[in-house]
Amino acid sequence: MADIILRVDGAAGRITLNRPDKLNALTHAMCLEIERALDDWSRDDGVALVLIDAEGDKAFSAGGDLRFMHDAARAGDFAAPRNFWRDEYRLNLKIAEYPKPVVSLMQGFTMGGGVGIGCHASHRVVCETSRLAMPECSIGLIPDVGGTWLLSQAPGHLGEFLALAAERMGPGDAVLAGFADHYLPRERWPDLVKKLSKGTVSAVADLAEPAPQSSLAEDRGWIDSAFALGGTGRILEALDEMEFDAPRKAAAAIRRNAPLSMAASLAMIRNLRSGGGLALALAQEFRFGYRALTLGDLVEGIRARIIDRDESPAWRHGAPGEVPPADVAEMLAPLGEEELKLGRVY
Repeated sequence: MADIILRVDGAAGRITLNRPDKLNALTHAMCLEIERALDDWSRDDGVALVLIDAEGDKAFSAGGDLRFMHDAARAGDFAAPRNFWRDEYRLNLKIAEYPKPVVSLMQGFTMGGGVGIGCHASHRVVCETSRLAMPECSIGLIPDVGGTWLLSQAPGHLGEFLALAAERMGPGDAVLAGFADHYLPRERWPDLVKKLSKGTVSAVADLAEPAPQSSLAEDRGWIDSAFALGGTGRILEALDEMEFDAPRKAAAAIRRNAPLSMAASLAMIRNLRSGGGLALALAQEFRFGYRALTLGDLVEGIRARIIDRDESPAWRHGAPGEVPPADVAEMLAPLGEEELKLGRVY
């Protein structure tokens, strides 16, 4: 069975992720196939728009193939995951800058690499089952695939909260945070697909319904108060002083995550908020990931969370407030000849 299904349906180029038993986790080969299809359809006058969806009910895509990254790094093959990221990040930028409308339909879990495929589209649709998240700090990475850019554009300080606490967003939260544009119940998606096959991209907005209430909107007060503070240590101090459940839950999540990843995520999100764009975000994310395989916590994080599942990662830094700024600077410094070079993709 093919991991990805590509075809032209009327006026729509169709991309369907087809690994439902693996929560549609992305492989390197899948990213390259998607890129080739996008390139071909960009020059095809018969294709008016691109539609990206996925088989199965549980997930649009739960992320990239983390076991592959772990096994390659443990074998000393650092080039394989780095080359995967080079191609994946180029694809993320191509989706964002595509010269034709791109519609994504994101049911179930949409995390990590799935965010990179679905959340840079021009028309992003969620439904009642959608659960979006950027949980990379829990495995020693940072929100990548352009995640730091998306988080930097979220209202207030939701970006810092979503990165550090790895909170899952329901459909209303995803719309509020800028990871999705429209809500449409899953049972109505076939009607939308029929209209999209005729090239009618306006059907996305025409059929959309009001999104469910966002829990993040209700929590904005304490989130903005705590996550505006300077570093992870100060954020934790503020959360610990709040005597109700939601901040305590966030603090517990932060204490489980990789201190270096969280410190770097804060720096990247805040840098992007003051200027830059998706290409800059991807370049910075590549620098961190490139070094996370050898200088950071990524291999250990995947081991503890995904491989052995002992939930006892031995992080490089002992606590969230103990990361020297020099260590963050080291992870984000330019890579010289190894720098991610994207240029104009279309």
